[in-house]
Amino acid sequence: MATQESLTCITLEAGADLSGDQYKMVKLSAAKTIVLCSNATDAPVGVLQNKPGSGEAATVAISGACKLLAGGTVNAGDFVGTDASGTADAKTPGSDTTEYVIGRALTGAASGEVLTALINTEAPHRAS
Repeated sequence: MATQESLTCITLEAGADLSGDQYKMVKLSAAKTIVLCSNATDAPVGVLQNKPGSGEAATVAISGACKLLAGGTVNAGDFVGTDASGTADAKTPGSDTTEYVIGRALTGAASGEVLTALINTEAPHRAS
């Protein structure tokens, strides 16, 4: 079961309709405005916690034990970052230095399931 605790969140503006993107990774698109991550090489600013429409307040988790929607199989202990749909993808350090790691999975999940990951997006680092 996925859980959340000790989350640090910020509020930004949704730059698009994100009502179907809860627990996916988002990136900055303009000052204080976010959109869904759309490329595996995007640097996520955080994980969307609510379901805002375009122009509405978006609650974005930037650190803590956070729920993430899996885009593929993620095992407990895997490093995680975004895929091209904003969902969690397992990252292998050193395999692709263009992709960012934002945390580590505390639980596993199959594609479409929710997992728990310890995240820190204040300083995402490359998977090198």
